[in-house]
Amino acid sequence: MAAPPGPINAIMANESLRSKLHGSSVGFGAMTADFIFFLITFEVRKFIPENLLVVFYFIGGGLMIFLSYATLKAKVSNRSKKGNYFTGLIMGITNPYQISWWITVGLFMINEFGISIILPFFGGIIIWIFAFTTFINRLGNKYAKYVKIFSFIILLAFGLYMVYEGVISLL
Repeated sequence: MAAPPGPINAIMANESLRSKLHGSSVGFGAMTADFIFFLITFEVRKFIPENLLVVFYFIGGGLMIFLSYATLKAKVSNRSKKGNYFTGLIMGITNPYQISWWITVGLFMINEFGISIILPFFGGIIIWIFAFTTFINRLGNKYAKYVKIFSFIILLAFGLYMVYEGVISLL
Protein backbone atom coordinates (compact mmCIF):
# COMPACT_ATOMS: atom_id res chain seq x y z
CA MET A 1 0.00 0.00 0.00
CA ALA A 2 2.88 2.38 0.76
CA ALA A 3 4.82 1.65 -2.45
CA PRO A 4 2.57 1.39 -5.51
CA PRO A 5 4.24 1.37 -8.93
CA GLY A 6 4.22 4.77 -10.51
CA PRO A 7 6.13 7.92 -11.28
CA ILE A 8 7.96 8.22 -7.96
CA ASN A 9 9.33 4.70 -8.30
CA ALA A 10 10.32 5.41 -11.91
CA ILE A 11 12.40 8.42 -10.89
CA MET A 12 13.80 6.52 -7.91
CA ALA A 13 14.89 3.71 -10.25
CA ASN A 14 16.55 6.08 -12.68
CA GLU A 15 18.38 7.96 -9.92
CA SER A 16 19.38 4.72 -8.18
CA LEU A 17 21.56 3.85 -11.15
CA ARG A 18 23.79 6.73 -10.05
CA SER A 19 23.73 5.79 -6.36
CA LYS A 20 21.42 4.38 -3.71
CA LEU A 21 21.45 7.75 -1.95
CA HIS A 22 20.34 9.63 -5.06
CA GLY A 23 17.41 7.24 -5.55
CA SER A 24 16.55 7.22 -1.86
CA SER A 25 16.46 11.00 -1.69
CA VAL A 26 13.68 11.03 -4.32
CA GLY A 27 11.74 8.53 -2.19
CA PHE A 28 12.25 10.55 0.98
CA GLY A 29 11.02 13.68 -0.79
CA ALA A 30 7.84 11.85 -1.80
CA MET A 31 7.52 10.45 1.71
CA THR A 32 7.68 14.01 3.05
CA ALA A 33 4.75 14.85 0.77
CA ASP A 34 2.91 11.82 2.19
CA PHE A 35 3.62 13.03 5.71
CA ILE A 36 2.28 16.49 4.87
CA PHE A 37 -0.87 14.91 3.43
CA PHE A 38 -1.14 12.67 6.49
CA LEU A 39 -1.09 15.71 8.76
CA ILE A 40 -3.62 17.58 6.62
CA THR A 41 -5.93 14.56 6.42
CA PHE A 42 -5.56 13.85 10.11
CA GLU A 43 -6.33 17.42 11.15
CA VAL A 44 -8.87 18.51 8.57
CA ARG A 45 -10.59 15.25 7.63
CA LYS A 46 -12.73 17.07 5.13
CA PHE A 47 -13.08 16.46 1.44
CA ILE A 48 -10.96 18.77 -0.71
CA PRO A 49 -13.15 20.39 -3.40
CA GLU A 50 -12.85 18.59 -6.72
CA ASN A 51 -12.28 21.82 -8.66
CA LEU A 52 -9.00 22.23 -6.77
CA LEU A 53 -7.90 18.73 -7.76
CA VAL A 54 -8.20 19.62 -11.46
CA VAL A 55 -5.34 22.09 -11.03
CA PHE A 56 -3.20 19.29 -9.61
CA TYR A 57 -4.09 17.04 -12.56
CA PHE A 58 -2.65 19.55 -15.01
CA ILE A 59 0.37 20.55 -12.93
CA GLY A 60 1.20 16.96 -12.03
CA GLY A 61 0.58 15.69 -15.56
CA GLY A 62 2.78 18.37 -17.09
CA LEU A 63 5.51 17.63 -14.58
CA MET A 64 5.35 13.88 -15.31
CA ILE A 65 5.54 14.44 -19.08
CA PHE A 66 8.52 16.76 -18.64
CA LEU A 67 10.24 14.28 -16.32
CA SER A 68 9.63 11.42 -18.77
CA TYR A 69 11.40 13.34 -21.51
CA ALA A 70 14.21 14.42 -19.17
CA THR A 71 14.65 10.84 -17.95
CA LEU A 72 14.92 9.50 -21.48
CA LYS A 73 17.43 12.16 -22.56
CA ALA A 74 19.52 12.18 -19.37
CA LYS A 75 22.96 10.63 -19.60
CA VAL A 76 23.80 10.62 -15.91
CA SER A 77 21.85 12.55 -13.34
CA ASN A 78 23.48 15.80 -12.38
CA ARG A 79 21.06 16.58 -9.58
CA SER A 80 22.37 16.56 -6.07
CA LYS A 81 20.82 14.38 -3.41
CA LYS A 82 19.14 17.57 -2.15
CA GLY A 83 17.82 18.29 -5.66
CA ASN A 84 16.44 14.75 -5.88
CA TYR A 85 14.74 15.21 -2.53
CA PHE A 86 12.93 18.29 -3.83
CA THR A 87 12.04 16.48 -7.07
CA GLY A 88 10.34 13.76 -5.02
CA LEU A 89 8.66 16.32 -2.78
CA ILE A 90 7.30 18.37 -5.69
CA MET A 91 6.13 15.24 -7.52
CA GLY A 92 4.37 14.06 -4.37
CA ILE A 93 2.73 17.39 -3.59
CA THR A 94 1.43 17.87 -7.17
CA ASN A 95 0.42 14.25 -7.80
CA PRO A 96 -3.40 14.11 -7.91
CA TYR A 97 -3.33 10.38 -7.25
CA GLN A 98 -1.33 10.87 -4.08
CA ILE A 99 -3.81 13.56 -3.02
CA SER A 100 -6.83 11.44 -3.89
CA TRP A 101 -5.26 8.45 -2.12
CA TRP A 102 -5.05 10.47 1.09
CA ILE A 103 -8.60 11.76 0.67
CA THR A 104 -9.92 8.21 0.28
CA VAL A 105 -7.72 5.37 1.56
CA GLY A 106 -5.68 7.61 3.84
CA LEU A 107 -8.80 9.05 5.45
CA PHE A 108 -10.18 5.54 6.02
CA MET A 109 -6.85 4.37 7.43
CA ILE A 110 -6.65 7.30 9.85
CA ASN A 111 -10.28 6.89 10.91
CA GLU A 112 -9.75 3.17 11.58
CA PHE A 113 -6.35 3.24 13.28
CA GLY A 114 -5.80 6.86 14.32
CA ILE A 115 -2.33 8.17 14.98
CA SER A 116 -1.10 4.63 15.75
CA ILE A 117 -0.85 3.93 12.00
CA ILE A 118 1.93 6.46 11.52
CA LEU A 119 4.89 4.25 12.51
CA PRO A 120 3.95 1.09 10.57
CA PHE A 121 2.88 3.04 7.49
CA PHE A 122 5.92 5.28 7.22
CA GLY A 123 8.19 2.45 8.37
CA GLY A 124 6.93 0.47 5.37
CA ILE A 125 7.75 3.36 3.05
CA ILE A 126 11.28 3.60 4.46
CA ILE A 127 11.85 -0.14 4.01
CA TRP A 128 10.61 0.11 0.41
CA ILE A 129 12.82 3.09 -0.39
CA PHE A 130 15.98 1.31 0.78
CA ALA A 131 15.09 -2.11 -0.68
CA PHE A 132 14.03 -0.77 -4.09
CA THR A 133 16.96 1.60 -4.58
CA THR A 134 19.46 -1.05 -3.44
CA PHE A 135 18.01 -3.58 -5.91
CA ILE A 136 18.11 -1.14 -8.83
CA ASN A 137 21.61 0.05 -7.91
CA ARG A 138 22.87 -3.55 -7.85
CA LEU A 139 21.50 -4.10 -11.34
CA GLY A 140 24.02 -1.48 -12.34
CA ASN A 141 24.62 0.21 -15.63
CA LYS A 142 24.39 -3.07 -17.52
CA TYR A 143 20.61 -2.67 -17.43
CA ALA A 144 20.52 1.14 -17.30
CA LYS A 145 19.03 1.42 -20.78
CA TYR A 146 16.08 -0.78 -19.82
CA VAL A 147 15.52 1.00 -16.50
CA LYS A 148 15.56 4.32 -18.38
CA ILE A 149 13.07 3.12 -21.00
CA PHE A 150 10.80 1.62 -18.35
CA SER A 151 10.97 4.83 -16.31
CA PHE A 152 10.18 6.91 -19.42
CA ILE A 153 7.12 4.79 -20.26
CA ILE A 154 5.76 4.88 -16.69
CA LEU A 155 6.26 8.65 -16.32
CA LEU A 156 4.82 9.44 -19.76
CA ALA A 157 1.81 7.17 -19.23
CA PHE A 158 1.03 8.70 -15.82
CA GLY A 159 1.54 12.22 -17.17
CA LEU A 160 -0.77 11.70 -20.13
CA TYR A 161 -3.35 9.99 -17.95
CA MET A 162 -3.32 12.88 -15.46
CA VAL A 163 -3.79 15.44 -18.21
CA TYR A 164 -6.57 13.29 -19.71
CA GLU A 165 -8.32 13.09 -16.33
CA GLY A 166 -7.95 16.86 -15.94
CA VAL A 167 -9.60 17.45 -19.31
CA ILE A 168 -12.40 14.98 -18.51
CA SER A 169 -12.97 16.72 -15.15
CA LEU A 170 -13.49 20.02 -16.94
CA LEU A 171 -16.05 18.63 -19.38
